[in-house]
Amino acid sequence: MKVGYSYFPHWLEGLLGEKFFNSCLIHETAKKNEKNIFCLDCCTSICPHCLSPHCSHRLLQIRRYVYRDVVRQDDLEKLIDCSFVQSYITNNAKVIFLNQRPQPRPFRGSGNICTTCDRSLQDPYLFCSLSCKVKYLVRKNGLAKYLYECEFLPLPEYVQMSPTCSPPTELMAVHINRRKAIPHRSPLY
Repeated sequence: MKVGYSYFPHWLEGLLGEKFFNSCLIHETAKKNEKNIFCLDCCTSICPHCLSPHCSHRLLQIRRYVYRDVVRQDDLEKLIDCSFVQSYITNNAKVIFLNQRPQPRPFRGSGNICTTCDRSLQDPYLFCSLSCKVKYLVRKNGLAKYLYECEFLPLPEYVQMSPTCSPPTELMAVHINRRKAIPHRSPLY
């Protein structure tokens, strides 16, 4: 489902402006405390130890590819149209760069280039990163028709370090409110 016309969501601004893979100040002494998860509802980056209060929020795992921040294309496409953004394959998943990468030298020759930053691309791509596509759309015809509503975006199970986080359901409420039965113990002989 698409959202309003002149809408630029806070989560997108936060996602593109956030610095990932810094140490979490709250969990300084914990292992694996890099902030590599972005909470779309709170518009902030968190480490895996910070997951508990964000269990029911929309979460994106940020990954590294060629020393840059990337997100799985499947996850991003639930939030925004990623067509014509060049993807790369890492760990059997297509990923998209969040921000443009510095170009070491000016592009020379024929071929596709990024519409925003002139970085060399493969055919048929027009953008090297999500930020380049967003900048182009904001300048041209607005972002609204390229955004999608996504109510729930969980992290993959292997990322979660706390008990499995999922949205509350009626079945869960029944189990939570159910009283314990009388314990059955084996007789003492």
